[in-house]
Amino acid sequence: MNNRIIRWSLTVALAGFLFGFDTVVISGANLPIKQLWNTTPFFHGTFIMSMALWGTVFGALFGGIPTNEWGRKKTLFWIGVLYFISAVGSAIAPDPYTFSFFRFIGGVGVGASSVAAPTYISEITSSKNRGKFVALYQFMIVFGILIAFISNYLLVGVGGSNDWRWMLGVEGIPAFFYCILILGVSKSPRWLYLKKQDREGALAILKQIDPATAEQRMNEIINDIQPQTERTGFLSGKYSKPIMLAFLIAFFNQLSGINFILYYAPELLEMAGLAAKDSLFNSISIGGINMIFTFAGLYLIDRIGRRALMFIGSVGYIISLALTAFAFYVGIEPGYLLAFILLFIASHAVGQGAVIWVFISEVFPNQVRAYGQSLGTGTHWVFAALITLLTPLFIDRKEGIFGDNPWPVFAFFAFMMVLQLLFVWKMMPETKGKSLEELAKELT
Repeated sequence: MNNRIIRWSLTVALAGFLFGFDTVVISGANLPIKQLWNTTPFFHGTFIMSMALWGTVFGALFGGIPTNEWGRKKTLFWIGVLYFISAVGSAIAPDPYTFSFFRFIGGVGVGASSVAAPTYISEITSSKNRGKFVALYQFMIVFGILIAFISNYLLVGVGGSNDWRWMLGVEGIPAFFYCILILGVSKSPRWLYLKKQDREGALAILKQIDPATAEQRMNEIINDIQPQTERTGFLSGKYSKPIMLAFLIAFFNQLSGINFILYYAPELLEMAGLAAKDSLFNSISIGGINMIFTFAGLYLIDRIGRRALMFIGSVGYIISLALTAFAFYVGIEPGYLLAFILLFIASHAVGQGAVIWVFISEVFPNQVRAYGQSLGTGTHWVFAALITLLTPLFIDRKEGIFGDNPWPVFAFFAFMMVLQLLFVWKMMPETKGKSLEELAKELT
């Protein structure tokens, strides 16, 4: 395995670390901010908790444009800048509106990174190892989530009533170093030929990746990328199958309830009967299980394939969500509830978590990959934002529809995962071991 590929993939995947940290760090600031600014459930859900996700929707839907026009590398650098600005701005925000603005900026970085990073990694790796390398992005996401949970726990008591400012501001440190590191990666060879018609530049990078297959890969790219006059529009019927597949896998990813649990983990655990400090500490176990089973997904994705992992994850989702709903309904001891939530996290990590970014980056042809990635990730983040926005309306203890017993929410997510299992069984193709150009021929 080429050391350059490992180094470039790891560096680009660090965007996932910032993604994971940025999206989950708000869980530690959730309750302090609610008390500080005395926000209503609607305002809190719309402006405090979900504003970053609306930024993510914007970044995902429009991230394909700079990824396609400026290039994957340049886009990734500016994503790092957005993360840095968001971290510092959120930490010093004097009011909820300024806070929401800077959280939106960070969300734009998250959304754009979920387009540019998987696209870049899929384009510099081989069909044999593409799954595990693109899944590195997901591993970095869950690593960032774990570090965010640990950071939040350790920073309790550091700044008194301003603990939450330290929790959010510390992200500026890794964001700064990421901007420097990304300057050391190459450009994507497929992008160089597609947008710059730079055959020699693309071939030179392919030779750095694997000299023995460089000419063959270059010829495949040339044969796949048709002249501009022969290209078909992205929303034409030619790409209907990959569009449908990307939409559905992203839709079901969020209708599992994963962001609902990650964002509101401390609050959910408090509802189950754990003290506030214990709920923050137990949130770390969620991050730890997420990372361990993401390792398992990384190991298995190029061995047993994407479809098999989705089967395993879907069954695990259904069991764990049904048990969690039952536990809340009958009032089971908090330790059991935590175990059911950890089973849910493990099912996500080994299934959807490991597969989604890999699968979306594989199913679109070279000509439209960046736009396809935008569609898939945009779908993912639209539903993530909607769920996060609506959650306080259902689980707020004073004004929520379900008060402090959210069992119907978990029951709904369990039903949606039955539908995901049917999608995997009847519609999802296996993409393991096939080149991007081979998949383009099969799916368009």
